[in-house]
Amino acid sequence: MKPTSEPANAARLPLLKGLILVTGLALAALSWYALTHWLRDEANITWYPPTPGCDLHSAPCLATLGDKGQLRFAVDVDGRIEALEILPLNVTVDGVEANTVKVDFIGRDMDMGLHRFTLDATGNGHFYGQGQVSICTQAVMPWRARVIVDTPDGRIGSWFDFDVLRS
Repeated sequence: MKPTSEPANAARLPLLKGLILVTGLALAALSWYALTHWLRDEANITWYPPTPGCDLHSAPCLATLGDKGQLRFAVDVDGRIEALEILPLNVTVDGVEANTVKVDFIGRDMDMGLHRFTLDATGNGHFYGQGQVSICTQAVMPWRARVIVDTPDGRIGSWFDFDVLRS
């Protein structure tokens, strides 16, 4: 009679299932990371820094677009920007022909997913829309608003940093 190794194979089965599960979860996380970066579509954007001293909670912020013009971004709220509240977003582009404007809210030190809002053209370089930042478990969540403008000459943009306090 030949001895069988069924007990050894039976002991390996839960370990194999666990390794398959961990591998599947790792692949899903990597796929999610790649998909979110692909959806952000950050390629071919010429970035211009904002004017120093910007505080979106209290006033509009500006960015000079090289020698082309200026971009003005405002979140029109009374008081501080709050998580989960509908935020009126206003962008004015001067000196540049703008076709479309999008605003992305991204976490500066934590991946909070894609929060992209396309604004409606209201005439004369003015764009309006609504957006929202999500809630976070941190007491203070640092956010970045990236304003991306599609022009006939390509995409240009600027970024504006702000913090949201957990309420």
